[in-house]
Amino acid sequence: MDKQNNSNLETAILAGGCFWCTEAVFQRLKGVHEIVSGYTGGTIKNPAYREICTGRTGHAEAIKITFDPKEISYQELLEVFFATHDPTTLNRQGNDVGTQYRSEIFYTTPAQKDQAQSFISLLEKEKVFTAPIVTVVSGEKPFYKAEEDHQNYYNEHGSQPYCQFIIDPKIKKLTSKFADKLNTVTK
Repeated sequence: MDKQNNSNLETAILAGGCFWCTEAVFQRLKGVHEIVSGYTGGTIKNPAYREICTGRTGHAEAIKITFDPKEISYQELLEVFFATHDPTTLNRQGNDVGTQYRSEIFYTTPAQKDQAQSFISLLEKEKVFTAPIVTVVSGEKPFYKAEEDHQNYYNEHGSQPYCQFIIDPKIKKLTSKFADKLNTVTK
């Protein structure tokens, strides 16, 4: 990820299950300058991971993406988001169960809200998924950065079983479906 200073950068906030997974996917895209794993959408200020795991804070594990819309559009981010997680399971991604693993888009502009809602409508109309999409589209809420050991997780712990069995297939799907959007720099 390129961390150059650019005033034309935009922010997207996505929750698609475990933030280790979503972070690993989006880190590999051209135009993504920074990703922060964290918590949003809940009621507790400055929550800790152990609190999030209880499911009682209302927060979702999410990522905050800083991206250059000249290199990758918000629409393209949505395409990757919906292709790399299951938006049809309520409060669940695979074996991860609880409201903290929900599928939710936290829009940061009215245009993002419109794009997200339109894209979900298109996916439903085209019957891309066999079950209804349960992804919620909500306005941006306070975002709390997760602890340091949750940042850049897959890149630092790729040999761990969770990474190999859960995240590796998402990365393989990303590289096969979105090869033209991948950053050429190894992460």
